[in-house]
Amino acid sequence: MELIQSFSVDHMRIVPGIFTSRVDYLGDYSVTTYDIRLKKPNREPVIDVAAMHSLEHIIATYLRNDPEWKNEVIYWGPMGCLTGFYLILKGSRAPREIYELVLRAFKSVNDADEVPGTTPENCGYYRMHNLEMAKWYGNEFASYLETNKDNEKIFEYPRTERLVTDDGQSFFDS
Repeated sequence: MELIQSFSVDHMRIVPGIFTSRVDYLGDYSVTTYDIRLKKPNREPVIDVAAMHSLEHIIATYLRNDPEWKNEVIYWGPMGCLTGFYLILKGSRAPREIYELVLRAFKSVNDADEVPGTTPENCGYYRMHNLEMAKWYGNEFASYLETNKDNEKIFEYPRTERLVTDDGQSFFDS
């Protein structure tokens, strides 16, 4: 079975940032999945689950209401490993082109007085939210992005190298 693209990223070298995970072409248009990585995998503690859930609600609401981008947003949601989020947008843009959008979205978390959509009717587990921790993570990542905006490492995935053995088997090695 072919290894999926996200498993070809060297998770021991990736830093927090904004990365193109994949571009899919669907007839006349394309969609791009971005890896919005807040934590260094396997080297930093993951994001608190309740805070991650609150970040998901706040930022999804922000993105789907942003006047410039709301019609481009297809999906915003957490990674299973709890080190970041996936953002899927219509079209194909370089990570730098969505830098300001992502920065504004994370800064918006600090302005939230409540987490939107946290009633039993609106949310699958409405009791699992932590607004204060979400604000902490939002501020941490926004500050990191501002400090590192000229650092190419926050926009380019470190890829693992695919090695092929003499008998044709391939595997990844960092």
